[in-house]
Amino acid sequence: MTHLSIIAGLGNPDDKYEKTLHNAGFWYVDALAGKYGGEFRHEKKFDAEVGRIDIDGVEIWLLKPQSYMNLSGGPVRAALDYYRLAVTQLLVAHDDIDLPPGTVRLKQGGGHGGHNGIRDVIRHCSADFMRLRLGVGHPGQKDEVTGHVLQRAAADVEAAVKKNIDEAIAVLPLLLGDGLNAAMKKLHTREE
Repeated sequence: MTHLSIIAGLGNPDDKYEKTLHNAGFWYVDALAGKYGGEFRHEKKFDAEVGRIDIDGVEIWLLKPQSYMNLSGGPVRAALDYYRLAVTQLLVAHDDIDLPPGTVRLKQGGGHGGHNGIRDVIRHCSADFMRLRLGVGHPGQKDEVTGHVLQRAAADVEAAVKKNIDEAIAVLPLLLGDGLNAAMKKLHTREE
């Protein structure tokens, strides 16, 4: 059994970023709230939108930091401290340019992989949290990455990311009941 208590989706708060690939983490927690009947409210003390859902009798907090991507760690740390949760009870959902669209990966710990939002969460919280990496693809050139993740994706890429979100939501009960390894196996082998 995995002791998951809080899921933070990373993104940027302004409407102009709503449909950008960098907001895939927000898309994920929004989809979770939609499926499980959660509603977000702004919590000033965290500088985040916060919601709560119940999955098979397990209460999960949902968090969308409103501090912009590169400063995501402060709101995540504030929520962990307020709810008295360990970093190991945290799952962070985020876009990942190192994975192609249509690929989703779940893991525990690790580095930031150049992702500034993850870098800031690690800085504030340590690296011991679970990550849900939603593949958005790489534009090919390093200097094109910012534009790639901060503009709306092509329809096929957006559809692939949203399909991954649905698949990641579908394995959450398995993650909660049977643990991270069982959820990883199911999520990672469905693509082969």
